[in-house]
Amino acid sequence: MMIDPKLYQFATVRQLEVLEAIDQHGTQRKAAKALGCNKNSVNGVVNAVRHKAALAGYSPDHDLIRPIAPGQMLRGASTLYRRGEPEPVLQWIKSKTDDAAREKIIRDIIDGLMDDVPRTEPALFDGPTESSLCNVYTLTDSHVGALCWHREGGEDWDLKIAETTLIGCFERMIHASPLADMCVVAQLGDFLHQDSMLPVTPASNHILDADGRFSKVVQIAVRVLRAVVNLALAKHRKVVVLMAEGNHDPASSVWLRALFGALYENEPRVEVIDSPLPYYVYQHGLTMIGWHHGHLRKPSELPLLFAAQFPAMWGATTKRYVHCGHRHHVEEKEHSGVHVIQHPTLAARDAYAARGGWIADRTVTAVTYHDRFGRYSTATVCPEMLDNEMISTP
Repeated sequence: MMIDPKLYQFATVRQLEVLEAIDQHGTQRKAAKALGCNKNSVNGVVNAVRHKAALAGYSPDHDLIRPIAPGQMLRGASTLYRRGEPEPVLQWIKSKTDDAAREKIIRDIIDGLMDDVPRTEPALFDGPTESSLCNVYTLTDSHVGALCWHREGGEDWDLKIAETTLIGCFERMIHASPLADMCVVAQLGDFLHQDSMLPVTPASNHILDADGRFSKVVQIAVRVLRAVVNLALAKHRKVVVLMAEGNHDPASSVWLRALFGALYENEPRVEVIDSPLPYYVYQHGLTMIGWHHGHLRKPSELPLLFAAQFPAMWGATTKRYVHCGHRHHVEEKEHSGVHVIQHPTLAARDAYAARGGWIADRTVTAVTYHDRFGRYSTATVCPEMLDNEMISTP
């Protein structure tokens, strides 16, 4: 048998080796013998490549001869034939986003741009710290780029207000927290309100109330996040940075992780958690700290999931905490062996939340963990504090 040369572009390196062996030896049986495997394995490779090509819109046996664009996959095809004639008259090709391919394209683009990103120079640190402590500063559901109106949701929210509020509240969280040796800047997802040039939700294309163009949203989002990381570096010897995936910004979380990994590449005091899986963990002594935005699994499902996903860390710790957001209000429940803590948002309510009747206090909380005893202390800040002078006591 002869392999269609156009199938080569849809094959992995190993699959390409199998296809070339078939071309060289003439049959699947002879190719299998030359490769040292059985014929069923070779046949499975051929079928897998043909299936992948069909998902990309290429299957000549079914009159599909025009592959669709990268990042897309075939959703359906309608072909019109005249009675008694084998050739098609008209054809409609319908495609949809291929999430896996889209993420790979985004990563490839980011990798190509990272060489031009200016690296932050390392800064010396000699401040007093407590080595047993770790401060976790959580920012979740910040929705930078959202536009909220006080007559609907009670408070205004736009790009300028978001920048002032997020940096101001973060600064006060740090001021109110202990002098821990290390910290985690836990950006827990939905930091950006939209994930593309269009102000719509990525999964359902629901129209969003947006403030400004996407390029401006990105500019301010990066500026805010750089400011909070630099504030953390000024107080802590080590800073762990988490840019979690949210339901509003799944693609943006990819480039945020890559961007901040490059920005602080030369700063040994910064560690960026670079995990494509939307479940994240960090071990601080005998304390396990985990995060998930909350859009894929309910809080009640997280204990078993984290135990199964990270069994080694689970077994090596005695105190365990999982943080999530997504629902914009506070909730905490102790399960067998783990506390699940749901964080609220600093952002104001948009029209969707206001019309749905969802009301919650706007706060942000820093949680300090001890390497043996678990949760040590908390510090909570609300936006109203920015309107008043905070009096610090010795």
